[in-house]
Amino acid sequence: MTEAAKTPVRLRRGRTALAFSFLTQGITFALLVTRVPAVQSRYGVPDAALTALLAAVPLLAGVGSLTTGTLVTRVPARTVLRCSQPLVLLALLAVGTGHHTWHLAVALGTFGLAVGALDASMNMLGVSLQHAHGRSIMLGFHAAYSLGGIAGATLAWAAVRAGLPLGLSYAPVVLLLLPAVLLTGPRHTDGAPTPPTRHQAPQNAATPTRGARRPRGTGGRALVPLCVVMAVAYIGDSTVSNWSATYLRDVLGGSEALATLPYNAYAATTLLGRAGGDRAVRRFGAPAVVRGGGLLAACGFAAVAAAPGPLTGLAGFTALGLGLSVLVPQTFAAAGRAAQGRGPGATDAAVARLNVFTYLGYLVGAPLVGALGAAWDPRGAMVVPLLLVLLAVAYAGSFTEQPDRYGGGHERPRTVDVG
Repeated sequence: MTEAAKTPVRLRRGRTALAFSFLTQGITFALLVTRVPAVQSRYGVPDAALTALLAAVPLLAGVGSLTTGTLVTRVPARTVLRCSQPLVLLALLAVGTGHHTWHLAVALGTFGLAVGALDASMNMLGVSLQHAHGRSIMLGFHAAYSLGGIAGATLAWAAVRAGLPLGLSYAPVVLLLLPAVLLTGPRHTDGAPTPPTRHQAPQNAATPTRGARRPRGTGGRALVPLCVVMAVAYIGDSTVSNWSATYLRDVLGGSEALATLPYNAYAATTLLGRAGGDRAVRRFGAPAVVRGGGLLAACGFAAVAAAPGPLTGLAGFTALGLGLSVLVPQTFAAAGRAAQGRGPGATDAAVARLNVFTYLGYLVGAPLVGALGAAWDPRGAMVVPLLLVLLAVAYAGSFTEQPDRYGGGHERPRTVDVG
């Protein structure tokens, strides 16, 4: 019997629904960040005000993530996901249809808070489902996000080519995705066993239920290196997304057309790395995959910093996608392992806290590299994320799988341990 056939229908449906949520979130976020010039044109806000509004989004997302960590002690993470994802879509539509600056501020504020709750709850469910499956599946969820990002960027490009106004370009996507997420919402589930039947209840009465009390801990010191790796991964990601085009054009002498390729290549190899990453984790283990990803990302930054021309730089950004692709999903999975056995809700709280470092890395990365490039040297600035990403290599031992027990008193072989 295949692994899929052995997996309960509830978990298979939950996995599919969660992958769709990741896909939808990738589309939604890409539609926002790729149309920033159109947002500025619609509202007529100056550069400084727009920068402040956009910087508020990850800050509020961090607040939303931490709030979710507390909220899931009272309501299931799947409920938070089902409420926050429609709100994210509606906030995106509001960004495209507002008329005054305060409309934009409210829409972006709502978007930030809801995105923080959505990201945290999606990864909570992903970690829980991976634990229930007993094998690495977390990278597959993030592959769906990457695919959504590519699809969203493509939709944005098509809207620009067609000359569609911002609201009209957002409306069809929201009207298509909103009913879909509402319909798939009831399929969301975590990896917890199904509730006991009336006949099973007495013998399981002493078992603490999900959300019955606050967690005793969230992984303690074990979470610190994971937070560092998460921040480093997003510093690298934001460096590519914000500076790859400018770097290829202004530093390496590439054409305007060629300068559009680095981020597309990075996104494509991120998708490829995540699509095949779960199989690599099952075969080689999470520490080896994280160590290999960190080394490949460092080589990518080295190639970018030392590139004699635009094609070498493009190759470096392409390698970065493969290297960085594995770090974020594996860090969430490792946080879940670190918090296991520390009380009800500890895993969710650890994921929520770790998720804050995604926004911290995003906030720090682009300004740091940009400031160093302006004050020092653009090539030298690329050495900074190179050195930082080596921390992922140094901390790869923190991703070691633990021989935890899962139901029935059976210990899983290391070859299928959660990664």
